[in-house]
Amino acid sequence: MARTFILMAAMTAFVGFVGLMLGGETGLLIALLVAAGMNFYAYWNSDKAVLRMHGAREVDARTAPDLWKMTEDMARGAGMPMPKLYVLETDQPNAFATGRNPENAAVAVTRGLMQNMSREEVAGVVAHELAHIRNRDTLTMTITATLAGTVSMLANFAMFFGGGRDRPMGMIGTLAMMILAPMAAGMVQMAISRTREYEADAAGAAICGNPMWLASALNRLGVLSGRIDNIQAERNPASAHMFIVNPLHMQAYDSLFATHPPIEKRIEKLREIGGGRVTSRREGPWT
Repeated sequence: MARTFILMAAMTAFVGFVGLMLGGETGLLIALLVAAGMNFYAYWNSDKAVLRMHGAREVDARTAPDLWKMTEDMARGAGMPMPKLYVLETDQPNAFATGRNPENAAVAVTRGLMQNMSREEVAGVVAHELAHIRNRDTLTMTITATLAGTVSMLANFAMFFGGGRDRPMGMIGTLAMMILAPMAAGMVQMAISRTREYEADAAGAAICGNPMWLASALNRLGVLSGRIDNIQAERNPASAHMFIVNPLHMQAYDSLFATHPPIEKRIEKLREIGGGRVTSRREGPWT
């Protein structure tokens, strides 16, 4: 929680700085008010908003008994509450977690994940998302994405307002901030996401009990997610960092701007944790 609040304070200060550079004292006030309002909304409603964004359908012990029992057992073993479960109706195998705390959290998996992965691999993916919830990464990444969006919004607003007398940077400086500020906010968001993915991989390996289940899942996810479109994610790219692997098709992007660390490095670290062991015999995919 301390890291989360420090991050929120730092990002809010950054938003205020961008507002000051773009619009002087008036811009600073507007930026801080917008950031406060968006943070308040994100804290209480981000989970519902992102689930609606992706057309998630809630499931329970009756409609998805195997997935429910698996998640319940791992959550109990990790000493955390059972999260709500959702299914996304997309063929791309993927998953994400959301919620402001472990008591108000949700795990969403795609239909493609259950159709293309073995039970062990699904367990590894769900364990990774449970780790995000237990570490409170869901709140941190949501708030960071919201503040990054605020910076981009302020930069867009700057296009429609003239250069007032209290604007410190002048027109050239304003144009530079319009370009650099969203990039800087995005890089902060991506750096946080990449760091926490490694931590969630390690914690998820402990939760499911076998690092190679998650390693095997990541290997298959890396191949299949690049071949199969996720239409909702493409329409809402700001949520890409929440998924276990990048759902967007950006084959030529530089690693500096990646929302996730390279899958090969994640698998390598999991193999180090597991001592190079191979996963147990694969069961058939879920239908």
